[in-house]
Amino acid sequence: MFLNFLDELRAAGIPASLKEHLVLLEALDGEVIDRTPEEFYYLARATYVKDEGLIDRFDQVFAKVFRGIATTFGEPGAEVPADWLRAVAEKFLTPEEMAEIEKLGTWDELMETLKQRLEEQKERHEGGNKWIGTGGTSPFGNSGYNPEGVRIGGESKHKQAVKVWDKREFRNLDSTKELGTRNIKIALRRLRRFAREGAADELDLDATVSGTARQGWLDIHMRPERHNAVKLLLFLDVGGSMDPHIKLCEELFSAATAEFKNMEFFYFHNCPYEGVWKDNKRRYSERTPMWDVLHKYGHDYKLIFVGDASMSPYEISHPGGSVEHFNEESGVVWMQRLTNTYPAAAWLNPVPEAHWGYSQSIALIRELMNERMFPLTLDGLDDAIRALTRKN
Repeated sequence: MFLNFLDELRAAGIPASLKEHLVLLEALDGEVIDRTPEEFYYLARATYVKDEGLIDRFDQVFAKVFRGIATTFGEPGAEVPADWLRAVAEKFLTPEEMAEIEKLGTWDELMETLKQRLEEQKERHEGGNKWIGTGGTSPFGNSGYNPEGVRIGGESKHKQAVKVWDKREFRNLDSTKELGTRNIKIALRRLRRFAREGAADELDLDATVSGTARQGWLDIHMRPERHNAVKLLLFLDVGGSMDPHIKLCEELFSAATAEFKNMEFFYFHNCPYEGVWKDNKRRYSERTPMWDVLHKYGHDYKLIFVGDASMSPYEISHPGGSVEHFNEESGVVWMQRLTNTYPAAAWLNPVPEAHWGYSQSIALIRELMNERMFPLTLDGLDDAIRALTRKN
């Protein structure tokens, strides 16, 4: 009975397979949820949607198939002028007057009549019983009363509408949009690798039950706590052309700090050289030599650079090219040392990818990173994580 739902999901670009469809049917057959539309919605969403960027699209398809809010997929929506929907006065009816108002008919009759009204109506109406308007008893509009109508705009008053037609206002979860802290956390979780290492201080319930059943007496088994075994080294470009991207970088830093227990971070400006720092207020007095970083943190660390790579090409290619000090060795040399020490490396660039071709310095950094530069978007972060987890 839900094959039409499956077809609509696929038509909207949601990769719904027959296997997922059978899982949904099995869950319904097993009565894992209460028989309410809300419970079914969450079950279907959990079954079909594997990417948060598709949630809004799923909502529209669900609404279309199950008679909810109007969707933009599959059919164009008619525009109702905003001034037609502005409630100036509200009609107050007695219970006896409400009882005298008749329903327009079936769902199909209601929708067919709405279509006709949209074609015929040329001006605003208020307080009537036929046209799209406000404060009346018409089945179409808002701020009035009808036992079964279509609310267009406004707010719900009597909870009688069988359909709501309203402009959808959602926060974008588009995969091409810049990330927020929550989305970054979700994306970074794909980089996690869990392992059990260290002291055995956690009860292994499954092994204890199995051992007790096999031995005939209480056989307690312990195990190390499960934790994220991935180690992350984060290099953040600060100052100059990075100032417009401060908010986004703060969100990335906050998300990475929350997701990775084994994470170290350092700041640099434009291009990494012989020294980095942890406190921007003391970046001249308390620097960490890059050689110390290379010797202290092992090859198993994942390395992520965050920067716009926008600078003079000489800052990368020549000794003394830095705008802040005389670097005895070029940025090329230090970039090669870093990427050789940490084979799993990626560069995240907050500059839109469409603009990269206009910058010679971005081209140089991309070459030094072996093309492992990715835009700081949801898709870009996904690609970066795949590069970091790929076996070298």
